[in-house]
Amino acid sequence: MVYFLLKFLHIIGAAILLGTGAGIAFFMLLAHRTGNAATIAAVARIVVIADFVFTATAVVAQPVTGVALAWQAGYSLWEGWIALSILLYIATGLFWLPVVWMQVTMRNLASEAAASDEPPPERYGRLFRLWFIFGFPAFAAVTAIFWLMITRPVIEWI
Repeated sequence: MVYFLLKFLHIIGAAILLGTGAGIAFFMLLAHRTGNAATIAAVARIVVIADFVFTATAVVAQPVTGVALAWQAGYSLWEGWIALSILLYIATGLFWLPVVWMQVTMRNLASEAAASDEPPPERYGRLFRLWFIFGFPAFAAVTAIFWLMITRPVIEWI
């Protein structure tokens, strides 16, 4: 029973990470395309909240449930597919942490521009491009983790 509860929570957490990440990217991209500082500020405000409420919660829950699942199932964390999943998870985090800072900064820049009835400043544009670029490896890593969790391939470490 404990194993299935942990597995359920782990799968829900993974779905939240993938779904929230994709949703945030979609809404930020659409807001950005308007070029309207007030729209960008409003969407970025919601995105920052969603990242802290949903993504951050799942980011903490995933390693807890993952380690507990491995322990319950009798897997070593050095098992190839688990170790690779952990490395990809760390890589995702290395991209996600700067993205959170970028989102907060973009929100603030857009809010300031909207208050002055001006377009977003160039710094916002540079941050958005960097934010967009950071999303690709993070999304690819999360997708790869999903594949590893589903297929559990045999991976031999040298």
